Amino acid sequence: MQYSYKKQLNLSFEEAEKKTREELAKEGFGIITEINAKATFKKKLDVDFDNYIILGACQPKSAYRVLQIDKEIGLLLPCNVIVYEDNGSVYVSAILPSIAMGMVNNLELTPITKEVEDKIKRVVDNI
Repeated sequence: MQYSYKKQLNLSFEEAEKKTREELAKEGFGIITEINAKATFKKKLDVDFDNYIILGACQPKSAYRVLQIDKEIGLLLPCNVIVYEDNGSVYVSAILPSIAMGMVNNLELTPITKEVEDKIKRVVDNI
């Protein structure tokens, strides 16, 4: 099952992270959580890891709408977007909201989910 929308980039990790943040902002997403896996693994486990950042992106209007339908949806928020290096290549990847919300099986969520997914895909496409 494909659960992400992914793109290999011709950018450095730093440029990719910056561009990802910019494109998320253009689509109305704010970053509400951020995890730097490389730094965390070094600090907590004293192991080296590739550059890898998890950005928890939230579009407040959409989040408000879905939470009005089902308060438990907060367990599936925010939309995670990752920027990472693997074998010298840089990637950006985002969760597909249709897959995440699909497990809930609530048709009221479908139009909101589609709207958010279209925006997430534009973010990735524009990097």
